[in-house]
Amino acid sequence: MKYIINGGHKLEGTVCVSGNKNSVFPCIGAALLTSEEVILENISNLVDTEVLIQILKKLGVVVEKNKSTIRIKASEIRRFNLPEDLMMKLRGSIILVGAILGRLGKVNFFHPGGDIIGRRSIETHVGGFKALGTSFKKNNSKFSLYFAKNSPLANCDVFLPEASVTATENLILASVLGSRVITLKNCAKEPHVSDLCRMLTQMGANIVGIGTDTLIITGVNKLNGTKFRIGADYIEVGTYVVAAAITGGEVTISGLGGAYLDPVLSPLKSFGIKIEESKDAIIVYLSKLKSTQKLVTNIWPGFPTDLMSVAIVLATQSKGVILCHDWMYEGRMFFIDKLITMGAKITLADPHRVLVYGQNKLRGKELETPDIRAGMALVVAALVARGRSVINQAELIERGYEDVVMKLRGLGADIERVEV
Repeated sequence: MKYIINGGHKLEGTVCVSGNKNSVFPCIGAALLTSEEVILENISNLVDTEVLIQILKKLGVVVEKNKSTIRIKASEIRRFNLPEDLMMKLRGSIILVGAILGRLGKVNFFHPGGDIIGRRSIETHVGGFKALGTSFKKNNSKFSLYFAKNSPLANCDVFLPEASVTATENLILASVLGSRVITLKNCAKEPHVSDLCRMLTQMGANIVGIGTDTLIITGVNKLNGTKFRIGADYIEVGTYVVAAAITGGEVTISGLGGAYLDPVLSPLKSFGIKIEESKDAIIVYLSKLKSTQKLVTNIWPGFPTDLMSVAIVLATQSKGVILCHDWMYEGRMFFIDKLITMGAKITLADPHRVLVYGQNKLRGKELETPDIRAGMALVVAALVARGRSVINQAELIERGYEDVVMKLRGLGADIERVEV
């Protein structure tokens, strides 16, 4: 699949952001912890979500999807082996490990696949599960975790060596059922972690410290079904803010539902982007762009790593020089050669840092999509470039962004989606 984009059009109008893709996976995992029906609303229609649904069906779970709503009923989970072929397609499938371990007390799984933007170890997950008292075995690429039968588990404290989002979510899912108190320390605080905790609380879980780096979980014997609405995708918000700003348009971004966006909007405002905020929407106005001295990603509530690629495009259209530093993933910067071929002036200092010299007039090019976030950054660059751009392997972009073409067309972009 490819996108064909003729750049140079101002984006104007209103766009409604989708539900947070990164909340979908753990919340679906939470649905496996009860035999009652769970309804999830505001679900993004993404390929990754479909893969996750396929995995659930292989486990014997009843799943019905209707537009942006999913109904899940895990009356029983018939197997504790996660399918290798589907795990290799989806990095986020690792989140099901904690859910199945929490429900069945045992799970077999494989190292998950996904984007290659840096080393994504599962050591924090495995170390955390061991600290909970599980036994662990590894046979080539197959992993096994299980709680010993008829052996009481004591209260415990688990310190995560890094504030890994998916490891935090996995340990929460593995801890909420039971009869002991588990304290998780150095937890990730991203909105999707809070979404998971709020959903589990609605289901009857006892979690103290939601939104902080320390969670105290008192196990319960049973969780109930619930209806839960996924929060707004703050990465998509930031992406459309940048797209509106660099094309010189005025765009209203709706569907925010009171989301906490300061870690996204504050750094973008430092580039001179004018934003008017309300509870459920923001308006991006015509802005005079200038580079700040430095932009560094951080764990929440820092600037999200998933927005760095788009931020680099913003820097190419902002007057001045900026150091962009993403210390999390050593592959994040390895798409800048594509921006350079479009006319951007960027120096790669090392795998984690680039210097961007703005403002640059970009030219349309034919480009390959390296990963979800870099692919969307190339789309944003193409919107402001002179002439025609072709973004190949666009199916990767659609793993993380819902209805890209229709949303951009609705704002006045000249973009076409072509199957190849």
